[in-house]
Amino acid sequence: MPRYALKVEYNGAPFAGWQRQADQPSVQGAIEAALAKLEPGAHTIAAAGRTDAGVHGLAQVAQCDLEKDWDPFRLSEALNHHLKPLPVAILDCAQTDEDWHARFSAVERQYLFRLLMRRAPATHDAGLVWQVAYDLDVDAMRAGAAHLIGNHDFTTFRSSICQAKSPVKTLDEIRIEWQEGLSGPEIHFHLRARSFLHNQVRSIVGTLERVGRSAWVPDDIRTALKACDRAACGPVCPPQGLYLAGVTYPNDPFAD
Repeated sequence: MPRYALKVEYNGAPFAGWQRQADQPSVQGAIEAALAKLEPGAHTIAAAGRTDAGVHGLAQVAQCDLEKDWDPFRLSEALNHHLKPLPVAILDCAQTDEDWHARFSAVERQYLFRLLMRRAPATHDAGLVWQVAYDLDVDAMRAGAAHLIGNHDFTTFRSSICQAKSPVKTLDEIRIEWQEGLSGPEIHFHLRARSFLHNQVRSIVGTLERVGRSAWVPDDIRTALKACDRAACGPVCPPQGLYLAGVTYPNDPFAD
């Protein structure tokens, strides 16, 4: 059976997350339903990462196995037709080797978190950003984030229901940038790692926000990390500002 890699963009607002669920809409379920329109029967796809309810995808990567040898462009066009009017789009499609896997072949994931700073309620960006009504100190947050770079036990920054076998992860980068967005000033958090724990990014951003508004000092991040205790974490920020921004593979299936 030919295997295809799909690069997927989606707005997570109407979904209960990526993973298929019996009684709630999911991104995985939407794509599998579209595949069933092309080749009748049950379809099961796998993704590079399972995003939670309300989290968005800029460049999620998934795989599907089909009976027919499809032209990748025609497959993406057909899927996009059957995905309408849902906010899910196949940005690219490529045929891969049978041993390529969207999750297990990945060597890095990149996440973006958008935080909007303005008092008036967001309109155009509603559901796409985390909004706060005050300015944040970017330099202080950068100083706090520096304590998290590298290989650490991230027990403090993972969900109590996280199913990962180990809390030890290597965080390669946290880049924090001030941006002038269309709706007002934003802070963008860019995080890179081979893999992440459940709620790790939202836990980190929510805790750094406390530093940005001077409720914590930067060294408090190091203290929280060393505690290896979920109770030491700051608030977990809401999901709507979080985006799975990219996935890296040794041999990029979408490379020209």
